Amino acid sequence: MKHYKIAVLAGDGIGPEITHEALKVLKVIEERNDVTFELMPASFGACAYFETGDAFPQATIDICDQADAILKGPIGLSHEEAKKIPIDQQPERGALLPMRRRYNTYANFRPVSLPKSLAHFSPLKPEIIGEGIDLIIVRELVGGLYFGEKEMGVNDKGLRYVRETLEYDEEQIRRIMHEAFKLASKRRKLLHNIHKSNVLKSSVLWNEVMEEVAKEYPDVKVVNFLVDAAATALCLNPIQFDVMVMENMFGDILSDQGGGILGSLGLMPSACIGPDKAYYEPSHGSAPDIAGKNIANPYSMIGSVAMMLENSFDMAAEAKNVWDAMQGVFGDGYSTADLSKPGSGVTMISTEQFGDKVVEKLRNMPKA
Repeated sequence: MKHYKIAVLAGDGIGPEITHEALKVLKVIEERNDVTFELMPASFGACAYFETGDAFPQATIDICDQADAILKGPIGLSHEEAKKIPIDQQPERGALLPMRRRYNTYANFRPVSLPKSLAHFSPLKPEIIGEGIDLIIVRELVGGLYFGEKEMGVNDKGLRYVRETLEYDEEQIRRIMHEAFKLASKRRKLLHNIHKSNVLKSSVLWNEVMEEVAKEYPDVKVVNFLVDAAATALCLNPIQFDVMVMENMFGDILSDQGGGILGSLGLMPSACIGPDKAYYEPSHGSAPDIAGKNIANPYSMIGSVAMMLENSFDMAAEAKNVWDAMQGVFGDGYSTADLSKPGSGVTMISTEQFGDKVVEKLRNMPKA
């Protein structure tokens, strides 16, 4: 029997609620397969800061170091609550970026997927969605503006200023390009390279390295897109895209837009993969305004479990079953209040009920 250790970082806001439903799914996976999961809960984010004075405390680091994979819930607080935490300990700076740096999780995969049967969630017209949206954003995750040197102060004119550095080297670009090309090779053999080379020299180098790597993947067609044009195209014709690769900040922004064309970031899980360890998380925030109301949809958290099963535990068939189970619940006409409004023709259920229905469908699926 295979045995895996999973660090479970439930996070802030709605994090504990949707994590609870994801763990139900892992329990069913254990029942259906010759595998056990050792769950190791740990505090991370704002909750960790208020408990320990550190958003990524040593006890959590020790647990993550031991884990075969990390399942991470959303972190963060409202703007006003965040002011209660020192700037450098606020969850994104004090926990998330240090975790990415520690485990070198340079490759971020964010699927933007909406079958035709779920097109009613999207704000886009049915004729734009066509037979469904199915693309993956590949985002470089540990370089660029977010990880460059940062400086704040007062200049010699007495004016407050800030300086942040955007930095990439060719090896950072090359390794994310290989990930994107390998993924494109397995899908439609189409890769959209997103850049801003008409303004940014970082994009000039990005494109030079991309062209070098492309020679190793002659079967993949490359289409170059300026990032602002790509943002427009995602709204006007999303089905033209399959795999999109981009630097850190572009990926942050366009993947959120991907959630917008689906109708909610609540429909976007993600995988953050490094050479030795990976963590899996929803792409959305902690939604403190609805925390504790049992109305947050756990799709993105359960979808992150599916991505963990496939990428870290080599359980692709069960991962597909999890996806099918979740989409089947929507297909049966159920939704939660954070995704759908009264009168939208769906039956409203709670966070917990959605998780239960996913589990029920999963239990009834044929084993691989």
